[in-house]
Amino acid sequence: MALEANYFSDYMVVRPDKGGMVDLFYLLYSFDVSDNRSIECPIGTEVKQIRRRWAIFISLLLQRTLLFWRKPLAWVGAAVEFWLNLLTDNHGFGSLFLNLLRGDAVFPDIKSSTYRSAVGFIDTRVDLDKKIKPTDEKYHAALSIMAAKLSYENETRIQIIIRDHWNMEFVEFYSCWNDEQEDFTTQAFVFRDKPVDAELIVVAFRGTEPFNANQWCTDFDFSWYEIPQVGKIHGGFMKALGLQKNTGWPREIEESKKRPYAYYAIREKLRHLLHQNEKAKFLVAGHSLGGALAILFPTILALHEETWLLARLEGVYTFGQPRVGDEKLGEFVEKHLDKPKQRYFRFVYCNDMVPRLPYDGSTLLFKHFGSCLYYNSLYKVKVMAEEPNKNYFSLWTVVPKYLNAAWELIRSFLIGYVEGSEYKEGWPLKLFRTFGLVIPGIPPHFPQDYVNSTRLGTSLIPGYVTESIKLD
Repeated sequence: MALEANYFSDYMVVRPDKGGMVDLFYLLYSFDVSDNRSIECPIGTEVKQIRRRWAIFISLLLQRTLLFWRKPLAWVGAAVEFWLNLLTDNHGFGSLFLNLLRGDAVFPDIKSSTYRSAVGFIDTRVDLDKKIKPTDEKYHAALSIMAAKLSYENETRIQIIIRDHWNMEFVEFYSCWNDEQEDFTTQAFVFRDKPVDAELIVVAFRGTEPFNANQWCTDFDFSWYEIPQVGKIHGGFMKALGLQKNTGWPREIEESKKRPYAYYAIREKLRHLLHQNEKAKFLVAGHSLGGALAILFPTILALHEETWLLARLEGVYTFGQPRVGDEKLGEFVEKHLDKPKQRYFRFVYCNDMVPRLPYDGSTLLFKHFGSCLYYNSLYKVKVMAEEPNKNYFSLWTVVPKYLNAAWELIRSFLIGYVEGSEYKEGWPLKLFRTFGLVIPGIPPHFPQDYVNSTRLGTSLIPGYVTESIKLD
C-alpha cells in the first residue's frame, strides 16, 4: 500500500487477488470496507449504501472469475490465433492438408508481417477509405479508428501497413511497463503523415485484447485514486499509463529503456517530433482500454501543465471507451481540452457493453464527460451527453438488445452486397455475431462497427453537424 499511503489522500483499490470468499460476502453486510482484505482504502472508510457495496461485490466476483480462467483463456486465444493464421497462410483446410502431406505446410511466425491478431481476423480491412480525403471533416475520425484497430497487431505488421498501405511513416512501437502488474502490459505506436515537414502525428493505444483476462478485469474494476484539483480517476487505467509506485505522477522520471512507462516515453517522443515539425499537430486515439488511455494521456499532460504540448493537440478520438473517472475529472478535462474548441470525441456504437462500464449511478462515482457520438445499428449518429441505456444491464432494454443482436447477424450476410465488397464480413465475424445472441453487448464492441460508423455514418464533428443529426 506504499503508493496509496504516500501519495493519495483518498482512494479505494479493489483487490481480487487478496482475501477469500468470506471477505467477498463480508462486503454485503459490513459498512467498514477498510477492514476487508479485498479492499485497500484509508482506515475507517465506510460504504453505507448497500447498492454501492453490491456493485463492488459484483466487480470483485467478475474479476475473480476472470482471473481463475486467465490461463485457459490465454491458451484458447493463442490456439485460435494460431489456427486462423495457419489456415490463412496455407490457403484453407484443403491446401493445409495437402501441404502437410507433402511436408510443405507454412507455420505462422507470430512476429511476421502476415501474422494477424484475433481482431485482425474479425475485421480484415487494412486500407484507409480512399473516399475520405485529408481535408474532409471525417478524416481524423476515420484515420483514428483504423490506427486504433491496427494497434492490436505486432510491430512488424503495423510498420508494413503504415508504410505500404497508408503511405505514411512509422515512427516507433512501445511495449510499456506496469508497476502494479510488473509486466509489459501497455502497447502503443506513433506514426506521422510524412517524414519531412509532417503536418499530423498520431498516437494510438492498444485496447482490451479479446482473450486477455487481466485487461478485462481492468474494465470491470471499480478502483480509483483522487488527485487534488483534478478528480477521482480509475486506478487500473492510471497504472497502465505509467503511474509510479510511491510517487504517483511526478512531472519527470529517470527514463529506462528496459522498462519504459507509456506516458513518459510517448510524451518525450512527441516533444522531439513536434520540435522537428513546427507546423505539425497530433492526434491521440484508442479503442476500448486504449480509449481510456487516450483520454487520460492529455489529462496528465494538463496536470503537468504541459501547455506547449496541449496547444499542439488537434484531437482525442476514442471508440468504445469505458468510464475513466468522476464528474470533477470531467470538468478538469473539458477545461483543458474543449476550450476554446472541442477536441475530445467519444464514439459509442449501439449496444457496446464497454462504454457502459464501470457502473454509473447515484452510489458510484464513474461518469462519462464530453459529447458522445452515438451510432445506432444503421450507422446513424446522434450527438448526445450520454449514450442510451448508460448502464447496459437495465431490464427495460433486454428484449431490444437481443432483437438488435439478431438484426446485426442478419446484416452481416447483407452488408457486403449493399455497401460494397470492403464491408463484407467473413465467417469469424459472423460466428462472433452469433455469440451476440447469448451476450449481445460484446460483438458490438469490436472495431468493425466503429470503422463502419466513421465511413458510412453522417458528418461527425459538432461544427459540421447536418440537419439529420439530432442534438440531445
